[in-house]
Amino acid sequence: MLAILDYKAGNQTSVRRALDHLGIPCRITSDPAVIAAASGIIFPGVGAAGQAMDELTQTGLDKVIKAQVDAGKPLLGICVGCQILLDYSPENDTKALGIVSGECAMFNRSLTEEDGAPIRVPHMGWNRVKPLRDCEILRGIEPEAEFYFVHSYYPVPAPEFVLAETFYGIDFCSVHGRPGLWAVQFHPEKSGRPGLTLLANFNAYCREAAHAQ
Repeated sequence: MLAILDYKAGNQTSVRRALDHLGIPCRITSDPAVIAAASGIIFPGVGAAGQAMDELTQTGLDKVIKAQVDAGKPLLGICVGCQILLDYSPENDTKALGIVSGECAMFNRSLTEEDGAPIRVPHMGWNRVKPLRDCEILRGIEPEAEFYFVHSYYPVPAPEFVLAETFYGIDFCSVHGRPGLWAVQFHPEKSGRPGLTLLANFNAYCREAAHAQ
């Protein structure tokens, strides 16, 4: 069973529907016991980093997440859940979880797309994701596949954690992490077949990790 973190940051229902479609058992929860019993954690979110971190710290979920990651529990962060795994976000001047070294940055509105047109902020739309190194959750996904993005800020992790990039005015990190701990700036649950493949890959990793223990 996968635990979908419930910390009032929205988007949990969309993730559950995608997992239901794949036949993957899951539960939306903030219960530390349920999270501990899960084979993996999905850390979704939409909205502002400051509001999300306030809810995590007030409920104690920040400590739960860190403890589970330290124990080796696989985790997938999505959108805001991707950003606040880092040390800091300038959005709301937010001290984040600090699980992955790095911080967030906001798109500069003076940037242009490949055709010279100015970018729009927030970035909303479909873009390709270019792997920079082997990444289990991206296996089996065609290079031309596109994923759905909605964000104004993007992650800037330490270089060793950058797994894939996307171009939107600049090449920015769209997937970061390490084996067993991944974060994606896009929304796999809203990205059709490629997104479903990514979620299935994550679940397969969680099952293999659970069986190995």
